[in-house]
Amino acid sequence: MVAIRLRRAGSKKRPFFRVVVTDSRAARDSSFVEILGHYNPRTRPAVVQVDKSRVDYWIEKGAQMSDSVRTLVARHLSKPEAAANEPAVAKVEAGAASAPSEGQP
Repeated sequence: MVAIRLRRAGSKKRPFFRVVVTDSRAARDSSFVEILGHYNPRTRPAVVQVDKSRVDYWIEKGAQMSDSVRTLVARHLSKPEAAANEPAVAKVEAGAASAPSEGQP
């Protein structure tokens, strides 16, 4: 089976990851089919550059994303559609507009 997962690079104590397509039986840092992007967790904010069209292509071909890659794609590459489609709602001030206190009908 083909997997989309992270491949560790960088020196000791300074991790840097590549998002790669590889055979699921291969070792973490061994051979791969294609590099789809990279992820640097040491910068603030973390740098995530992944070719979304190639990820979609490999998923159509049957590749399975690892949990780490699935989380990266969900957090950094997909835009929150729910927030973009909903109109802005004004927040109600606490106090005058709150529910009536006890004893009042």
